[in-house]
Amino acid sequence: MADQPRRPRTLNDARSEAEAAFKRTTTKVVEAPAKPTALPGVKELVSLRIDQDVLEFFQEGGSGWQDRINEALRKAAGK
Repeated sequence: MADQPRRPRTLNDARSEAEAAFKRTTTKVVEAPAKPTALPGVKELVSLRIDQDVLEFFQEGGSGWQDRINEALRKAAGK
């Protein structure tokens, strides 16, 4: 088989190839930020909307109602 004649490279072809090569070598891979690990015993302050009757149920036991809600949520989450 005879070799097919090459098409002469134009300035636009060379520029496109150079830009593509530059982009490949300079593009940084975006990595997702690492999720911070939860420290045992450290609690996070959140705002939570719950039904009034549910809140009253937990508050009936006096102080520590937030801990009781936390325990109930842990149990529901399977932890």
